[in-house]
Amino acid sequence: MKRSMYAGRVRKEHIGQEITLKGWVARRRDLGGLIFIDLRDREGIMQLVINPEKVSAEVMATAESLRSEFVIEVTGQVAAREQANDKLATGAVELNVTALTVLNTAKTTPFEIKNGIEANDDTRLRYRYLDLRRPEMLENLKLRAKVTHSIRNYLDELEFIDVETPFLSKSTPEGARDYLVPSRVNKGHFYALPQSPQITKQLLMNAGFDRYYQIVKCFRDEDLRGDRQPEFTQVDLETSFLTEQEIQDITEGLIVRVMKETKGIEVTLPFPRMKYDDAMALYGSDKPDTRFEMLLQDLTDLVKGVDFKVFSEAPAVKAIVVKGAADNYSRKDIDKMTEVAKQYGAKGLAWVKIVDGELNGPVAKFLTAIQGDLTAALGLEDKDLILFVADTLDVANVTLGALRGRIAKELGLIDNDKFNFLWVVDWPMFEWSEEEGRYMSAHHPFTLPQADTVHELEGELANVRAIAYDIVLNGYELGGGSLRINQKELQERMFKALGFSAEEANDQFGFLLEAMDYGFPPHGGLAIGLDRFVMLLAGEENIREVIAFPKNNKATDPMTQAPSTVALKQLEELNLQVEQDETNETN
Repeated sequence: MKRSMYAGRVRKEHIGQEITLKGWVARRRDLGGLIFIDLRDREGIMQLVINPEKVSAEVMATAESLRSEFVIEVTGQVAAREQANDKLATGAVELNVTALTVLNTAKTTPFEIKNGIEANDDTRLRYRYLDLRRPEMLENLKLRAKVTHSIRNYLDELEFIDVETPFLSKSTPEGARDYLVPSRVNKGHFYALPQSPQITKQLLMNAGFDRYYQIVKCFRDEDLRGDRQPEFTQVDLETSFLTEQEIQDITEGLIVRVMKETKGIEVTLPFPRMKYDDAMALYGSDKPDTRFEMLLQDLTDLVKGVDFKVFSEAPAVKAIVVKGAADNYSRKDIDKMTEVAKQYGAKGLAWVKIVDGELNGPVAKFLTAIQGDLTAALGLEDKDLILFVADTLDVANVTLGALRGRIAKELGLIDNDKFNFLWVVDWPMFEWSEEEGRYMSAHHPFTLPQADTVHELEGELANVRAIAYDIVLNGYELGGGSLRINQKELQERMFKALGFSAEEANDQFGFLLEAMDYGFPPHGGLAIGLDRFVMLLAGEENIREVIAFPKNNKATDPMTQAPSTVALKQLEELNLQVEQDETNETN
C-alpha cells in the first residue's frame, strides 16, 4: 500500500486515522502477549502495538519473527498512548497494527543502529550505509542539505550565476599535491583534479559573468586530519568590480542567513577584524579561537637581564598564563606538554607556578629577581601556571598557540554554544618553505598585492602584503579569499618572484596570461569550506561526521576498498606500468 506519511511525523492530530507506514525495526519488545515495535524512518521513531486479540494469527506470527533492521510495512489506526514518552516527537501516540508485511529481512548488524555507539571509525566506514541510519548521522546530513539550500537561495537573490567548472583540468604548481588522471587518448599526458576552481572562476570574470558561485568538489592530496578530506566541498564565489569590503559584506550576509535559517541564531554584524600579525602575536594562530582568553605575552625585553641564557639570549621569549591551574598540572603532565611543544619546533618548555605568592618550578630561581615586574606584566595570582617558550618568534607563537588550544579543551574553558566569527586581514603575500627552500604563495599566486608593497616583489618578499582575508570560526579557517591580479605585467612579476622563468610561467599559466590581454576586469572572491561549516554547526570535531561517504585517515574507503588495483588491460590502455617492491606488493 502507499505510505501515508513518515513514521516520525505522526502526531496527536492523526488519532483515529488509519495510516500505512514503512521503515526499519529499531526494536521489538514482547510484553504479556502484546508485541511493541519501534519503527524507524528518516524522520524518527513511531511505536507500533500488535495485539493478538485484534490481528490474525498470520500477522501475529510475522510480528514474532521480526528482528532489528527488518524492513516492514504496517497499516493500522493511530491511538493515544496510555503513557506518553516526552523524549519522542511521536511520544503521545502509537499505531494499533492491523496488517503487517515484511519487505526484507536483515542479518545482525556489526553495531547497534543508535546514537553514541562506540564502534571504531573503520568499522563505521566499512558499513557506512548502516552508520548513516543512525539518527545523529541522518540529522547531520539533513543539516548539510539545509545549509546548502540556504546558501543557494541567498546567492540567487544577489544575482550570482551558478556555473559548473571542469573536474578534468591542468596540473599547475603552487598549492597541495594534485590528484592526477592519466589520459587514454593522449598517452603520457595527465589531467589534474582541481584543488579549487581558482583560475576558471577568474576567467569567468573576464567573460563578463560579474557574479559567479558554485558549490563544488575540490581535491587535494595532502596529509589528513579532522578537518581535512582528500575530496571536499567548498562554496566558491567570484565577483567583478567589488572592493574587499564589499565582498566581505556579501559573505557576512551569507553567514547571517545560514545561521538564522539552520540554527535559529542571530549573528551580530559586522564581524570583528584582526590583522594577521596581531592574530599570530596574541593567539599564536592565523585562525584564532576567541571564545576564551589566555593570550600570548611577549617577555623578550623583560627577561633580557636574567641569569638564564635560554631566556636572555633567545630571539624571543613568550608566555601564556593558565589561571588557577597550578594544581591541575603535575610535573609529569607538563613533561607531556613539552613533547607536544617539540612537535612544533620548540627546543623545550619552561614553566613556573605561583604557590603561596612565590615562584615555584625548574626556572623559578632565575626569575625571582624580576618577580614583581613579571607579576605586573602578566597579572599573576596565586595558583597560576606560566608556560614559557624561548625560540624564534615564529616558533614561540605557533608552539604556545597550539598549547593554548590544547589546555583550553582539557580545562573546559571553551563555551561550545558560542559561534565567534572574525576576519583575519592584512596577510603576508609569501611564506617561507623550509622544504622547498624558497618563498611560496601564502594563498595563491593570483592574489593582488597591497599597492604600497608591490615594489618589494623585486626586493624583500617577506615585506609584500596581500589584499587577502580569511573568515575564521571558533579556531577553524572557515574560508578565505582575496582581490586578484588582473594585469598581465603584475602577474608576470608575481610569477618571477615565485621563481618561475618566463618560459615556465607561460607553459603553466599561458592561457591565463593571454586572457589578461583582453580586458580582464578588477575582480576578487572567496571560498568557504562547506564541510567545516556544517561540522561546526553540528557540534562535531571531524568532517567525516557530515560527509555521506568520506575516506579514513589513510585516504581510503573501507567500504568500497578504494583506492584499489586495476586490471592489467586498463593499465596498458593508459600506457602505464606499476612497479612492484621486494615484497611483491604493488606500489
